[in-house]
Amino acid sequence: MFQTSADSRWPSGNAWGAFVARHRHSLILAALSLSLLVMLCVAVAIGSTAIALSDVAAALLGLPTEKPSTAGVITSIRLPRALTALLAGAALGVAGLQMQTLLRNPLADPFVLGITSGASLGVALVVLASGSAMAGLLTGGFGIGGGLVLVTAATLGALAILIPTLIIAARLSNPSTVLIFGLMTGYGVSAFVTVLVAGASPEQLQRWTAWGFGSFSAVTWSDLPVFAPVILLGIAVALISIKQLNAMLLGDNYARSMGVNTRFTRLITMGSASMLAGAVTAFCGPIGFLGIAVPHLARALTGTSDHAVLVPVSVLLGAQIALFAQIVSLFPGQFGSLPLNAVTALVGAPVVLFVILKSRRGVLS
Repeated sequence: MFQTSADSRWPSGNAWGAFVARHRHSLILAALSLSLLVMLCVAVAIGSTAIALSDVAAALLGLPTEKPSTAGVITSIRLPRALTALLAGAALGVAGLQMQTLLRNPLADPFVLGITSGASLGVALVVLASGSAMAGLLTGGFGIGGGLVLVTAATLGALAILIPTLIIAARLSNPSTVLIFGLMTGYGVSAFVTVLVAGASPEQLQRWTAWGFGSFSAVTWSDLPVFAPVILLGIAVALISIKQLNAMLLGDNYARSMGVNTRFTRLITMGSASMLAGAVTAFCGPIGFLGIAVPHLARALTGTSDHAVLVPVSVLLGAQIALFAQIVSLFPGQFGSLPLNAVTALVGAPVVLFVILKSRRGVLS
């Protein structure tokens, strides 16, 4: 009579299942946050010379490391590179989610729609107009003033491509046509940038080509006071407009019936997406595929279209994938590094193919 059943002491299997189901999204966010912290430490530890995780932790906490030079390498080179990857991945993930929601098209992202090409045009115009500024752009150290100029130019260039794309999207009912328009516009802008760069010196051309491969290594501590606030501001706009983005998923008429100012929502969303993509392009080069892959992976992981869940998950997932791409790009070690865009394509291309094949007729309708 004094025995206590196991069911009275511990939750039953059904109770655990109900708890997990009720708090699934919170558990996912907690797991992603923890894994992001681990990935950040691994990204700092890996480089041309491997550093023990204990030394990484000691350097970050301000404690002495086994080798005095190790702390300098971590704090001056590897930590800003890892933070840049984290911020860039989060920015591209959110920008891709915004574009897919705004156009209601699963293949939309800053790269496919030509936004990245427009941002590259803005950067190219600033760089070529300033002559010697090319070296500063590609090796970091632009400082706060120069960084603001770059971000502004990249954002304006991105908007110059995004605005006509949205005008076309409002008049066409076929999402595939909008994508083709964005792609062709992006190709045209890229061709124009190539013509501009053709007049550069051989050294500048070489640096521009290296910038086109994409890299998180060019951003220094002096650049982060510009880069980080711009990214955080763009993400904050996405978080503030969660309700409006959810309403936009069901069409403009439904959104207006819910009291949403659709014109203002489109304006603020495309401005935020352009700012995010423009900042990443200005400081890290044109990073492809993350914007299109991260939102789909976030939906698959969470099983929801609620932006209250998708926005923070896209931030955490995008940051981790960018850090993972950074780690993979450093695999050659002392023999160099892999182009970052090639690594991100290995992640993003299969996602794009899956989205296309998942549709019933092989194309989006």
